[in-house]
Amino acid sequence: MNPVEKALRQADAAQQHHTPTAFLFGVIKKFGDDNGGALVSNLAYTGFVTVFPLLLILVTVLVNIAARDPSLRGQVIHAATMQFPLIGRQLASNIHGLKRATTASLVVGLLLLVWGVTKLAQAGLFAMEQVWNLPGPSRAAYFPRLGRSVVFLAILALGVITSTLLASLITYGQHAFVVRVLAQCLAALANIGLYYLGFRALTPRAVRSRQLVPGAAAGGLFWTVLQAFGAYLVHHDLRSDSVYGIFASVLGLVAWIYVAAEAAIYAAEINVVLAHKLWPRAMVQPPLTEADRAAMARQALQNQRRPEQQVEVTFSDRPEGPNIPARTSVRPEEAPPPVTGKPAPEPRSQSPG
Repeated sequence: MNPVEKALRQADAAQQHHTPTAFLFGVIKKFGDDNGGALVSNLAYTGFVTVFPLLLILVTVLVNIAARDPSLRGQVIHAATMQFPLIGRQLASNIHGLKRATTASLVVGLLLLVWGVTKLAQAGLFAMEQVWNLPGPSRAAYFPRLGRSVVFLAILALGVITSTLLASLITYGQHAFVVRVLAQCLAALANIGLYYLGFRALTPRAVRSRQLVPGAAAGGLFWTVLQAFGAYLVHHDLRSDSVYGIFASVLGLVAWIYVAAEAAIYAAEINVVLAHKLWPRAMVQPPLTEADRAAMARQALQNQRRPEQQVEVTFSDRPEGPNIPARTSVRPEEAPPPVTGKPAPEPRSQSPG
């Protein structure tokens, strides 16, 4: 064994021995197994071509509804732009430019809003199906997916309304420190709730609602910290206008959406790893841990496309024992859970087929 491999195996043994590091590595490993970078890129691209115009359309509708109340109109614009603090001023200038929209343009805008969010929701549905390793026969058909897309649209609207109420709280408190802290706490709770509702709308129905809570908490807290950090940068370090103009705005928007998409996928991976106990995972293989086998089995079972197709996964290195099944079910929900202890591996011949 060369010194590099020896050092890696020592680090591997250390991370598997401690639950926090084993769980963290399990989430990172699951992200890589699911080709999480491609899922993030797909979500970020869809978000880039939809979120910005959809935000303008949605806020234009709300601004026209609140046209008689300048204070409420300002709070609506502020609540929407605070979701993108690094480019909020550019968004606000575009929103003000749309405030004279006609009834016909609003109708067209609403239709585009539904169409755009449908595309975004479809990307989110696909990402959650991949993260949960759902086989083809268990995936939702077209019309159920369309209905869940409409639910996702309602969740986005709820997010804007909630942000508006929180912005009103800050304004009412005259920027008092206690009120601002309270507003941040309420924002964290609101973001956790929105993440949970979003996961529930996009995640396969077979997943229990309580299994979505850990990822929603992690995602909501991360998004709250990210917003606060972005607002701090805007107020302390990024006050001057960029000489790069619209190019810098586009880069900022892409980066912001990409980070949000990556946080959402990692939050979903937390739910899966906890629900199926996919840790500890091995950094250096072989040998495989039982969590490695369970994750690999779920990836193979995911490739089932038709109910008539049967997929079976076996492992030639699985140790013998009464509590360890020799095969996995065709349903990924029944993939073998991790076992306690570390029995010595005893290779055996793989079953044909």
